[in-house]
Formats: sequence, C-alpha cells, structure tokens
Amino acid sequence: MLLATLAAVAVWYVWRWWFLERGRGRWREVRPADFAIGFGTNFFDTLGIGCFAPTTAIFKLQRRMPDEQIPGTLNVGHALPTLTEALIFVAIVTLDLTTLVAMVIAAVLGAWLGAGVVARAPRRVIQLGMGVALLAAAALLLAKNLAWLPAGDGAAVGLQGGWLVFAVCVNCLLGALMMLGVGLYAPCLILVTLLGMSPLAAFPIMMGSCALLMPVGGVRFVRAGRYNAAAIGLALGGIPGVLCAAFIVRSLSISWLRWLVLVVVVYAALLMLLPARGRAR
Repeated sequence: MLLATLAAVAVWYVWRWWFLERGRGRWREVRPADFAIGFGTNFFDTLGIGCFAPTTAIFKLQRRMPDEQIPGTLNVGHALPTLTEALIFVAIVTLDLTTLVAMVIAAVLGAWLGAGVVARAPRRVIQLGMGVALLAAAALLLAKNLAWLPAGDGAAVGLQGGWLVFAVCVNCLLGALMMLGVGLYAPCLILVTLLGMSPLAAFPIMMGSCALLMPVGGVRFVRAGRYNAAAIGLALGGIPGVLCAAFIVRSLSISWLRWLVLVVVVYAALLMLLPARGRAR
C-alpha cells in the first residue's frame, strides 16, 4: 500500500512541478555542476550521510543563490531522489502499520504547515533558522562520529498509547523543520531508538515520511517561486546517484567523509549566521 502511494505521489509531483513551471523557462538556468551535486549528495545520502546539510554547505560556498531560496531548493530538488530511495528500501522492513501510517501522516502535515511559513519568511529569518539547523546537524554528525548516540538494541516494531501519540507529535515537528532545511533522518532515528524500537524500523518511517512530505512542501515552494533552478539538477542528478549507491556500491567506508562533512557544515552555518547577525545590528 505504501509503495503504491509513493509511486502515485512521484507521478503527481512530476506533473504538478511541470504544470506550475511551464512557460517560465527556469530549466535554462541549470548548471552542469547542479547535476554533479545532486548525484554526489544523494549517493552519500543513500549510504547514510544525509543530503540537506552537505547541499546547503556547497551552495553557500558556491554563492549559488540567495539564502532565502535554499530551503525551497533542497525540498524541491531532493524530493524525487528521496522517493526513489523509499521505493527501493521501504519494502524490505516489517513495521506495525498503525505506527508507520500515523507518523508519516504527521510528518506530511508538519511539512505542509511549515512550508507555508518558510516560503513567506524574510531573508534574515531564513539565515538564522538555517544557521541553527546546520549547527544542529553538525552536533548530530559529531555524536554519530564519536558513537554517542543510543546503541539501539530495542526490538519493538510498533508503538501504542501515549508513546505513539508522543512519537506522532515529534514527527510532525520534524516534518515542519524539514522545510527549513533540517534533515529528518537522524532525529527520527534517535527518537525511534529511544522509544525502544528496532533501529531498522526507523527506515520505513524516515524514508516514507521524507518521500511524502518533501513533494507536499516542494509544491508550495514551487507555487511561491521560492526556489532556484538548481533544484532541477539535484533531481535529475540525484536519481542516478541513489540507484548507483543502492545497487552497485551498496556499502562503502565513509567514516572519514563524515568528519569532512562535519567541518564543511559548521563552516556553512557560520556563513549563514554572520550575515544575519550583521543585519540585526
């Protein structure tokens, strides 16, 4: 049922993106580097690095677009590669249907509400929000690199009662934060692990949530015109990156890359926060 929903959402998203953009000629602004960024970030996203923070860092270093366009570009461009990831990986993990559906719907609702706020937010608010988000991502990367995160030895495949309500509320918040550029994978994995579930059970929740919330939020950014043409390169380059990582490479020693990403993400956070601090003065 979830796979059929994901496939239908992918078709709807492509049609809706094309319908809203027809006649604008935005594809002419795409650069070859955008395809390479899409391939690389989604390749390593499939292997567990994440794509939002590295992509933000690259765009800041390139000065590719105004800061207020970055959240929309991330959600619009990475939506189709994330749907591809979900279609590949969701089918192999067993999970309680009520827990999965409730948490995915909550994330989508949070994304729909969050996208409406972010699409209208001024540049300084976006800079402050993304700067803090990048620092939070860096903290999670550091915790992961130093093995400070929960070991994850739970075996549950579902939640009930108050714990399910709590998890649904948190996932709704994470869906809203996704629209600001805060990756959902790591916080969701920590949440599921702390609630006693198997870490493996987090994968359908993480990928199903992102695969459905990113198109919903992405369409709002497209309608508002609050994104950059680089999103087209992220989408078209990202899908082959996912397929290559999933079916050809499958596993790779990337511990050194996590430290490199950590340094770059902290640097990008400073690039976001310093201009916002200057405007406040």
